[in-house]
Amino acid sequence: MRWFLLCLLLLAAPAYAVQPDEILADPRLEQRARDLSAGFRCLVCQNQSIDESDAPLARDLRMLIREHLIKGDSDAEIRDFVVARYGEFVLLRPRFTASTAILWATPFLIILAGLVVILCRRKISGAPAESALTAEEQKALRDIAN
Repeated sequence: MRWFLLCLLLLAAPAYAVQPDEILADPRLEQRARDLSAGFRCLVCQNQSIDESDAPLARDLRMLIREHLIKGDSDAEIRDFVVARYGEFVLLRPRFTASTAILWATPFLIILAGLVVILCRRKISGAPAESALTAEEQKALRDIAN
C-alpha cells in the first residue's frame, strides 16, 4: 500500500525538465529562476512553460535566465530581455498593453454580445403586443359573453 501511495504522489507531482546541472547553488536564486521559467512559453512546444519542456531551446532559455540571475539582474530586467529577444509570444500571460488589449477584452466582449442576443431574442419571442379591439370585435365579444 505504501508503494502505491508513493507512486501516486510521484505521478501527481509537477514534472520539471530542469536538469541537475542547471540548478543553482543558491536556493533563493534557484526559486527565482523557477518562478521566471514558469512564466515563459516554450517556443517549440508552445503549450508548456520552459520549466516543463525538454526541448533544447527551453534548456537554453533556462540557462540564459540563470546566467542573468547570477549577474544580478532583476526579474523585470530578465523578463524584458527575453521579451525583447523572442517577442511578446514568449510570455504565457501576456502583459496588458495597447497591442494586447483586444486579447484581454475579447472574453468580456463575447459575454456582452451573448447577453445582447439573449435579450433581443427574449424581446422578439415574447407575447405579441395586444392591439385595441375594433368596434365590431367588441360587439362580437359582448354577444359571446351574453
